[in-house]
Amino acid sequence: MTVIPQRNDSFSLSAFLVSDGPAGFLLSWVAGFVDTSAFIILFGIFTAHVTGNIALAGSSFVSSDQETTITRLLMLPTFMLTVALTSLLARYARRKQWPVFAVLLTAEAIALGVFLIVGTSLSPALLLDVQEEYILPIGVSGVVAMAIQNALMKESHGVFKSYIPTTVMTGNTTQLTIDLVQFFSAKFDASETAKREAEEAMERMSRFIPVIVGFALGGLAAALLILVSESWWSLILPLMIITILAIAAYIEHNRQSSVV
Repeated sequence: MTVIPQRNDSFSLSAFLVSDGPAGFLLSWVAGFVDTSAFIILFGIFTAHVTGNIALAGSSFVSSDQETTITRLLMLPTFMLTVALTSLLARYARRKQWPVFAVLLTAEAIALGVFLIVGTSLSPALLLDVQEEYILPIGVSGVVAMAIQNALMKESHGVFKSYIPTTVMTGNTTQLTIDLVQFFSAKFDASETAKREAEEAMERMSRFIPVIVGFALGGLAAALLILVSESWWSLILPLMIITILAIAAYIEHNRQSSVV
C-alpha cells in the first residue's frame, strides 16, 4: 500500500519569516539601520549603498583630503571581493546541497558580529581623534556585511519570487513609481488588458513597498538610537535579526526536507 504524505497546513513561524514579505522587510530594515549608523558615526561612509562612496571620494579629492579619498575608494573593491567570495560560497553550498539562504545569512551574521566588535573596539578612539586608521577597518567590516546581503538576494534561488534589492532603494523607488502610474492609468481603461496590468502592478507593489518601508524605518531607528546612546552597541539589533532569520531558514529547510 502506498502511503501518501499528509499536507501540513498548520502555521509555521519559520516559513513566515523567510517568505517574501517578512524577509524582504527585515533585510531592508537591517540595511537601512547599518547604512545610517555607519554614515553618522564614520563621518560619511556608506556600507550598503557602497557606490555612494565614489561621489564622497570625489568630494574629498577636490578638498585635497587624500586619506579620506583613499578610504572611500577602498570600499568598492572590498565590496566586489566580498560579493565574489559570497557567490563562491553559495556555489559550494549548492554543490553540497546545503540550504544556501541559511548559509549566507549565517555568513552575514558572522560579518555583522565582526562589525560590532570592531566598531565598539575602535569607536572610543575615533571619538577622541578622527583618523582614517580607525575609520577604515570599521568601514571595511560594515561593507563586508552588506556586500554579503547584496549577494544573498541574488544567490538565494527559489526563496524569493523575484530579485528585489534590500540595500539600495533607488531602483525600488523607480519601479514602485512606474507601477503606481500603471495601476492608476489602468483604472481609466475598462479593457481586460488594463485589468491584467493593474493586477500585475498591484502584485509588484505588494513586494516593493515592504522593502522600501523597512529600509526607511531601519534608518530612522538607527538615527534615533545613535542620538540617544551614541554607541555602536545598537548594532546588536541587526545582528539579532539576521541571526533569527538564519535560524528560521535552517528550520524551514529541515521541515521541508522531512515532508519530502
